[in-house]
Amino acid sequence: MSSHSQTRAHSPAAFAQRPLFEPIARLLSGFPDGLPDAAALTACLHAHAPGAVSGSGHPLRFVLPAEGIEAYEQHIHASGEVPTRPKDWHDFFNALAWCVWPRSKAACNALHLREQAVRSAASLPRRGPVRDALTQFDECGVLVVSADPDIPALLAAHAWEEALWTRRVRLLDSTRFLIFGHGSWDQLRQPFFGLCGKAIYRQVDADWLDLPAEKRQAEADAWLAARLADPDRPFDKAALSPLPLLGIPGVTPDSECADYYRDTRQFRPRRGMHRTAPHAGL
Repeated sequence: MSSHSQTRAHSPAAFAQRPLFEPIARLLSGFPDGLPDAAALTACLHAHAPGAVSGSGHPLRFVLPAEGIEAYEQHIHASGEVPTRPKDWHDFFNALAWCVWPRSKAACNALHLREQAVRSAASLPRRGPVRDALTQFDECGVLVVSADPDIPALLAAHAWEEALWTRRVRLLDSTRFLIFGHGSWDQLRQPFFGLCGKAIYRQVDADWLDLPAEKRQAEADAWLAARLADPDRPFDKAALSPLPLLGIPGVTPDSECADYYRDTRQFRPRRGMHRTAPHAGL
């Protein structure tokens, strides 16, 4: 293989057709020759999310990291500048997450600063559980949207084999797994045993599935931003459910048999519960 062919094989475009990259597939296809620089990513943002702003309303842009800047979330909030390391897959996926989840990313940024202010006013040490959960979701979050109420309930109950194998056809017809966490996209370039996301479950009407992909994504972004900012639904680790990403159909050929879902090293039962399907309270 020529060096140019090798570059293309390891370019962002090479991942556009892989499962779980769907929210950013169109953007990935636009980068066939390697990772773009911060200026190109800012141009991509302006093309796909022209109104993107930080949690305080500053227009967003990607910049090279600079020495001496304040803490990461605080810097984005105060300036709209997202430090982005060159030739770095992790930061590249973070930039694409801003392109397709602009409202939700801004909501996360605003929540970080709001929680920091609350804890500072109360003289509480450390980051606290809300900011820890926000960071975890920002890295490995996934919004699971389903028109079948049984599927989210089963997944939330860790009834993995029932949801992902026994009801596989129903799941494929009714459910979409929308990656939010840029760290998960980075890890999915070379998936490994035990790779896990943190899920928020959402039930929708079947009509949602008929929307064009871009409209589904924009609607999901608006919903998730509202969910994150909802004062009546506190956001912390209790709001997130573990989801073994390699169990989602299509991610690995290993999942093409029922026995795969019986390996409790990866598909762990819920603590203190039998593998049943209680109402998930969606």
